[in-house]
Amino acid sequence: QVQLVESGGGLVQAGGSLRLSCAASGRTNSMYTMGWFAQAPGKEREFVAAISRSGGSTYYADSVKGRFTIFRDLAKNTVYLQMNSLKPEDTAVYSCAAARRPLTTGRDSAEYDYWGQGTQVTVSS
Repeated sequence: QVQLVESGGGLVQAGGSLRLSCAASGRTNSMYTMGWFAQAPGKEREFVAAISRSGGSTYYADSVKGRFTIFRDLAKNTVYLQMNSLKPEDTAVYSCAAARRPLTTGRDSAEYDYWGQGTQVTVSS
């Protein structure tokens, strides 16, 4: 089993930045693609970004391209989401996820095996 714990959420003004962290523990050698998803109130969970095990491949939702960066530190078993130029519409609970196999793009939440509890990001206008 793998446990994922997110941190770094909070309240920020529009245009500001936050860095989310997702620390993994347990059988971390079984983790391959990792991703971030966001769920706003009253909406379905949406793909934000994903990264391959090596970090050599990354994928982003069109809405965050150029503003968000996903990266991972294998030695620390941690994946990060650097969020810049935040907008009020980015407000959501952000959750990280891990898959036990390499995923093609990581956009489909159903392909992930492990999930964290989520961290709230609120962007004020």
